[in-house]
Order: sequence, then structure tokens, then C-alpha cells
Amino acid sequence: MIGVFDFGSGGLTVMRAFESALPDQTFVYLGDHGNAPYGNPESSDIYDLTQLALARLFRYGCTLIVVACNTAVATSLRKLQQEWLPKSYPDRKILGVIAPTVEEIIGEPDSSTDSGMQTHPVFSGKKIAVFATPHTVQSDIFPMEVYRRNPSIEVYQQACPGLALLIEQAAPEDVLRREIRKNINNLLDSIPTIPDACILGCTHYPIVEHIWQSELPETMRIISQPNACARSLVEFLKKNPQFSDTRVGNNRFFTTGDISEVSDRASLFYTMKADFRNIDECLGDFTSSQ
Repeated sequence: MIGVFDFGSGGLTVMRAFESALPDQTFVYLGDHGNAPYGNPESSDIYDLTQLALARLFRYGCTLIVVACNTAVATSLRKLQQEWLPKSYPDRKILGVIAPTVEEIIGEPDSSTDSGMQTHPVFSGKKIAVFATPHTVQSDIFPMEVYRRNPSIEVYQQACPGLALLIEQAAPEDVLRREIRKNINNLLDSIPTIPDACILGCTHYPIVEHIWQSELPETMRIISQPNACARSLVEFLKKNPQFSDTRVGNNRFFTTGDISEVSDRASLFYTMKADFRNIDECLGDFTSSQ
């Protein structure tokens, strides 16, 4: 089984792209709604919460997990991959969503990652905007990853505090539009030129991509993070078939929050009905049946 993890429901945008690209795979989604949002706590807390969530998915039987939360990737992924995973689950794998997104832009994978993606760049411009949570922006992970692959590309970042939570809570569209417009204007007012493209660097943001599209300058295109990650996962599984799981089975949805509330709101992020279950209760049942 392939796990997909996010602090809330935004990661369902990535899971939806995975299901479309890999319909024969079995996916298990975990939203840490009980501890959301990850965009505000200290980095050490994010690391601890992410490690605990990944351990739950590994205990459930996942052999590969995609961390579909840019904030968790930016603050915690490398340490989890290099320090925690080799000691605790040496035969398992953790991937993130940032490297595939950058590789979608640049067209060549970085040798330090194992996303497996080989592609041509999706645009020929030299300026990229990134809209993300404060933690992701403060980490500078997008500028660093882009610079490592192509130093000639300029990256402009804009933190969007509170936006992911507004989307998670299904705020009215006029509220979301005002917030998105404010963040776009803050970025454009602070830079000398309009970027060629932008990355919505939080997996919640694609849910309201239509708002972004209507508020951004017409010349700026949006790089789809979910689609980039799906293409990357396809390539990764081709090169690492031991992590592929094509056994017949339904995809599963777990949460650490209120199952009724989470299931109801999931329809905003996911095209099909998703009935969430409590991960800790299921792990108790799962463990007792072994």
C-alpha cells in the first residue's frame, strides 16, 4: 500500500492525481486533522507530528509514503529520510511533493533525490513565483531546490498566513478571493517584474485554483503540483517496483480528527465520497487481528 499524508485534506488533491495516473494501485490517506494546521507550529513540533503520522501509516502496512504537505516536507522530510527512517523502517520509503514540483519546472532531476522523474521543463521562462505557508517560505526550500538545478532561474516567494486553514474550513469564496488577491498584490508590489509562472506551494491551494487563475496576471501560468507529483510517482514505481501494490482493494481514508466533519468536508477536495475512519482505532483493530 502507498500512503499519502497531509495535516488536513489538502493532500487529497495529490491523492486524486495519483489515482488518475495509477488506477491499479492501492492508496491509504491520512489527514492529521486533529493537529492542524501545520503552517503555524514550531518546526520541532511539525517534525514530531509528522514522524508520528508516518509511523501510523507504516504500522498499518504502507511500504511507501508520499508526504503531501509542503510545510512538513520543507521542515522535516530530509531529517526523517536520513535519520529516522533508516533506524525505524529501513525497508520503507518516504517521498515528498517539492522535488517533483521543482523537477517539473527544470526538467532534470537532482541527483540527491530519488523522485525518478525525467522530463522536459514545462516552461522556458526565468522567473517563478511561489505562494506557500509561512514555514515553507521561511525554509527557502523552493529557491534552494531551483538554484541547485538551474541557478539562472529567479524565485520570488509570498507567504500566505492562514489561507490553508480558511480553505480547510470551507470559507466563503468571497473571503478566499480577498485573501488570495491580497497575497498576489503583496508579491507583485514587492518585485520588479511579473513572473512567468507560479507554484501553488501548499496542497490546499489547488482546491481554489480557479480563484488564483482569475486573480493572477494573464501571462502567469500555474504549475500543477498534484500532476507533477503523479508523473513523478509513476516513474518512481517503474524504477522501484517493490513499492508497487496492485492487489485488488479499495482506497482507505483515515484521520486524527472528527470523522463526520472530515468526511463531510472532504467533498471539497475529492471528487468521490470519502468515508474517513479514526486511524488509532483502526490500528488497534489491525494490531489485535495480527
